[in-house]
Amino acid sequence: GRTAVVTGGSSGIGAATALELARCGARVILATRSARRGEAAASRIRRETGNDEVRFMHLDLASLRSVRAFASTFLCQEPHLHLLINNAGVSAGGTTEDGFSLPFQVNHLGHFLLTQLLLERLRSCAPSRVVIVASSAHCAGHLRPESLGRPPPGLFSTFQDYCDSKLANVLHARELATREQGTQVTCYAVHPGFVNTSLFRHAPPWLKPPLLLLAWLLFLDASEGAQVVLDCATQDGLEPLSGRYFTGCGPRLPWPAGRDDRLARALWEGSERLVGL
Repeated sequence: GRTAVVTGGSSGIGAATALELARCGARVILATRSARRGEAAASRIRRETGNDEVRFMHLDLASLRSVRAFASTFLCQEPHLHLLINNAGVSAGGTTEDGFSLPFQVNHLGHFLLTQLLLERLRSCAPSRVVIVASSAHCAGHLRPESLGRPPPGLFSTFQDYCDSKLANVLHARELATREQGTQVTCYAVHPGFVNTSLFRHAPPWLKPPLLLLAWLLFLDASEGAQVVLDCATQDGLEPLSGRYFTGCGPRLPWPAGRDDRLARALWEGSERLVGL
């Protein structure tokens, strides 16, 4: 009887999460960029679960205009929101139509704006939860508040940009939890493990064969990676742990930068400025 939004819900961890939420009886909105893949995933989940309350809605996190359009449509059409699963992510380089680096906008800024636009609905439906899919890659993140949204310099700029966005995910959850104390809106950042998804489909051609072999040999499948996301979305008694970072082994301390409250506040304020809030 609860309503969940899952970004990137047409494949990988997002699709596996949406499938299990639908199996548990939730109304699930697959918020994804491709209408073809989104509609196909929604149809497959309805068929597999017998739950007709699964639908696709268009959301392109690389466009702040699309994020605002999604939020406006959702708020007009859906009276409830109990779970927001900020799952979608990219590792490719590039620049968005808004002028920001692609991984930083898709992985953080777009989700930041989406969360803010839906926050009042989450509050009105409380107790409610926000789950942000982060990564242990935050260990290599180096956020610079004065240059947020611009790709970092250097030979490995795209990889650094991805790591920076994952650090932003951890800090976003931390600061959101602080600001939502007393509202019954709680938030969790999760590292789903090393999962065999299409995240690295944009890797250079020379790097794809070893990555695919590594993924096949060592990585989790999507349903295994979704488990920690589902735990944080549904497990009873997690409210005192709002803002924490979770792995498959439970709550864990993030790397030191992920515990920096001053950096979390600076990221929040910088993100508000960049998205025009």
